[in-house]
Parts: sequence; structure tokens; C-alpha cells
Amino acid sequence: MPAVKMYTTAVCPYCMRAKQFLKSKGVEQIEEVRVDADPQAREQMMAVTGRRTVPQIFIGSTHVGGHDDLIALDAQGGLAPLLQAA
Repeated sequence: MPAVKMYTTAVCPYCMRAKQFLKSKGVEQIEEVRVDADPQAREQMMAVTGRRTVPQIFIGSTHVGGHDDLIALDAQGGLAPLLQAA
């Protein structure tokens, strides 16, 4: 399973939902980058994604987007292949 990285904040309900959803899909480890605790991490996230909001989710080198993007990707059948890529 490819690495999953998520830019988050401590109190973001969408971050919590995204983590729960990924765990329900078999993801055991999520690398969390807390942008509320590290302003440089927020700058890096914005430079890479062009977005200010969290969560910002990466599966391997693929930028999935936020919580709603993650759910939409799964509904379209695109999440399972990303998670199964090795």
C-alpha cells in the first residue's frame, strides 16, 4: 500500500472524517502534517496543492484533494486502485 500523507489541523472535523474513512478502507498508517502547529508546513502545502484548506490528502505521489474529493474519488471507483498500487 502506498504511503498516505495528510495535511491537517487539530480541530478540523473533515480531517477526522477523512482519517476514519481511510482507516475503514484498510489504511493503517497516515502521515499527518499539522499545519496549525507549523506555519512552514502550511506554506509548503499551499505551494504544492494551490489550496489553503485542510485536509489535503496525498496517496503516494497523487494529490487526492480534500475530504469531499476523497469521497468522490471512492464513489467513482478511483480510490481502491490508488490504495492497491505498490
